[in-house]
Amino acid sequence: MTEIKEREKWSGNADFLFSCIGYAIGLGNVWRFPYLCYQHGGGAFLIPYYITLICGGIPLFFLEVALGQYTSIGGLGIWRICPIFKGVGYAAAIIAFWLNCYYIVVLAWGLYYAYHSISSSSLLPWSTCNNWWNLESCRTLTQMRNYSASVICSASDFTTDTSMETCLHNKSVYLAQYTSPVKEFWERNALQITDDISQPGSLRWPLVATLAIAWLGCYFCIWKGVKWTGKVVYFTSMFPYVLLFILLIRGITLEGAMDGIKYLFIPDLSKLRTSTLWIEAATQIFFSYGLGLGALVALGSYNKYHKNCYRDTLVLAAFNEGTCLISGFVIFSVIGFMAKTEGRKISEVADSGPGLAFVAYPAAVAQLPFPSFWSALFFIMLIFIGLDSQFVTLEGFITACVDEWPILRRRKELFIAAVCFVSFLIGLPTVTQGGMYVFKILDYYSASGWCLLVLLFFECISVSWFYGADRFYEDIKDMIGYYPGRFWKWCWIVFTPLLCTSIAIFSLIEYEPVKYKNYQFPTWAEYIGWCIALSSILAIPIYAIALFARQTGTMKERWIKVTTATITQNPSLNGDENETKQRMLVEHTTAMTNL
Repeated sequence: MTEIKEREKWSGNADFLFSCIGYAIGLGNVWRFPYLCYQHGGGAFLIPYYITLICGGIPLFFLEVALGQYTSIGGLGIWRICPIFKGVGYAAAIIAFWLNCYYIVVLAWGLYYAYHSISSSSLLPWSTCNNWWNLESCRTLTQMRNYSASVICSASDFTTDTSMETCLHNKSVYLAQYTSPVKEFWERNALQITDDISQPGSLRWPLVATLAIAWLGCYFCIWKGVKWTGKVVYFTSMFPYVLLFILLIRGITLEGAMDGIKYLFIPDLSKLRTSTLWIEAATQIFFSYGLGLGALVALGSYNKYHKNCYRDTLVLAAFNEGTCLISGFVIFSVIGFMAKTEGRKISEVADSGPGLAFVAYPAAVAQLPFPSFWSALFFIMLIFIGLDSQFVTLEGFITACVDEWPILRRRKELFIAAVCFVSFLIGLPTVTQGGMYVFKILDYYSASGWCLLVLLFFECISVSWFYGADRFYEDIKDMIGYYPGRFWKWCWIVFTPLLCTSIAIFSLIEYEPVKYKNYQFPTWAEYIGWCIALSSILAIPIYAIALFARQTGTMKERWIKVTTATITQNPSLNGDENETKQRMLVEHTTAMTNL
């Protein structure tokens, strides 16, 4: 028998917590949550958001961590609990792979901006209009603000509401004919974006360099295994919080900051009647918590068997939501400041996705004293937040592979390097001049929306309906020493699958093709996007059909074989836990070979 290298464990109790904090608290907390909150009725968004969190987000988070801890196997091996659903593990690995390839480009952008922030002496390059990338229509923020201040529309000046609206309209039209140096730096310098996805242009070599640096950083964060990773995350997960609190204190002291914060949280209850609000709230929860990617399973699999993963889940959920709210205060205090100084509406200042981090915030810090310092601070924070999520997702993919094919563990460092290099090559189209269009396609189809909802539905029912919720509860009790509340069991059996199904149906009914600002993608690009989405979704039925077809006997006998768990003994029953886990891994390898 081939000798299998012993599987690692976290070296300390806090390693798991810090790794989960770094993974679950990512860029979605910094830009996507605040933007969705203000776009969908402010405080009204929080109602479906927290319903989804309680009925779907936290239960699935707990399920994945507990499943990994109980089996001590990665995202593919855990499906010994119900072999027919192993396609869910492959689907999760595929989604994680796509996410690794494109998500990291945000770190490349952040490094590019951080470099320009640090290398600039007093004026940031996006605060002036005298650079090679600026157009004749460029106007500095000071010029725009001076014009806004000179045109004052008030009820005392106009006798009718129509006159007031006309004044405001004329003011907006005047401002719209000019472009901001911040936006021009983003589109004409950093991205050098083309007009169409069919015009990829050339590689942006500075972004290729920063993308390579980001991948090197990810590699060296995990190359020595989880004992090394567990030490890295102490810094990478906590240091951003230091920066976030510094930015929070600076943000709330700005003029107009409270206007932005009020706009973020004042509810518009009429928005609750729109299905889009509920869809966005649910997908934000699932995506921001990193569910369905196998990373949480991998992190849990390195826990000691009797670690209290239930308590850790609740702590991490509180941490995540607190970060979302703090990020909302940071971002919208700055947006309120911009709206106040420029005389514009907050809705005209904020932008979604990358635009919020790479246009709105840089514009604001350019108006502060010591702008280079604040800009560098923000983008360093952004890099660390994104780096955590990136390398932990990568760790989840690596863990699934080396547990499924143990021979890879003997050359794990080389295997990680190969995965990083291949992912880097696949990600190169995102750093071309048309790379933003590629990024948008991947972001819209590959790791969120329908594919994620389908995966989470099957993940949930495989544990609760096939393996058995009661049986899984007994396993949890054996690990942590007591039964968690029965509410979580009902979530796994009823609430979470129902939530995933209803949102998937609504999202399909109200499907809108992907767009980037006002640019409508061609049909062929949408087809490519759906092919990427189906690459993970179809893994579930294809594996199930193939496994069923390989069995012998009657239809009933085949069904029993593919739905019967192959975990025959509770890991805690033997005295030597390491020996037992090693035996389980060898049994798993043999079982996969026989299948």
